[in-house]
Amino acid sequence: MFSFGHSGSAPAPFDAINGPRLAGPSGSHPLHAVRAEELVKSTEEAVRGEIALDAPAVVGVGMTGMIRLSTLREIKGRSAGLRLVGLRLDETRQSREDHDSQGRVTHREEWVEARGRIFEDSTFVEPVVPAELAAGATWEGRFLVPAPQLGPPSAHIGESIVAWALEVRWDVPWGSDVRLATLLPLAQNRDLMNAGVGRQGGESLMRELSVGGAVVTVTSALPAPAGSELALHVAWPGAPDGRAARAELHRHSNAPNAATGILASEPLEVAALQGGAEVRLQVPADAPPSFDGAGLENRYLLRILVDRQFRSDAAVERPIGVI
Repeated sequence: MFSFGHSGSAPAPFDAINGPRLAGPSGSHPLHAVRAEELVKSTEEAVRGEIALDAPAVVGVGMTGMIRLSTLREIKGRSAGLRLVGLRLDETRQSREDHDSQGRVTHREEWVEARGRIFEDSTFVEPVVPAELAAGATWEGRFLVPAPQLGPPSAHIGESIVAWALEVRWDVPWGSDVRLATLLPLAQNRDLMNAGVGRQGGESLMRELSVGGAVVTVTSALPAPAGSELALHVAWPGAPDGRAARAELHRHSNAPNAATGILASEPLEVAALQGGAEVRLQVPADAPPSFDGAGLENRYLLRILVDRQFRSDAAVERPIGVI
């Protein structure tokens, strides 16, 4: 763990590791070492239990499950209810300067810290959770609640995290609220992507796409599952001559502290590319899904490049949907 006097934070119930783990020196990416499962503070001193789903949660699909809990002390709340809470946690670059009496900079410090905000907070009228419970009491109830209709899905995109939680919260007057929470892994909805909902459908799910004089055809499943092999046929008759060619899979996001990179690459022969080449690229098993929501976007591009000596590379690219 790196500790240097700075810390990051997220609001409850995602505050389990608030502190120095959510910060790092300039140029670092503290969220790369953080899992969404670590963020949720599941129980408190007043209550123990679980919120269990009958089936994995999917964007736009209703969720059913069971709440089981027992109290360790008396709870006297004004109200209680089941909540669905969405978090966006971002790395942000920070700086601070010290000045002397003449206004000259005497010291400058730069660092990165992660800060979270709740972008969705929905409380459901059912099940009816007792607002007051005696010490040692038990309670259980079933629930049927909607999932976010358009997402975004749960995603760790390196420099930002989208996380969801289900939480039973008691609003306690003149005291701290009592909570029982569980992380809610929310999967992207393949049908919504295929229907073109949001900016991640459309061309990213087309089998054949003409771009810059090339025809790129995806012969494997779309959207491409994380951990799968992406199979393509690329025909670029007008590809310029060059020393070499290659196909690359790129991921892009608009996270505030985003780092870009190439996820997979395969060398190609320029002559084969001009006549039509088969391309196979491995989608990483931990690749987050394509999505846009909560002000964040995560997208994938296939780029075909020709390396030309003493000249800039020639390239064509097309979007690829990943789930």
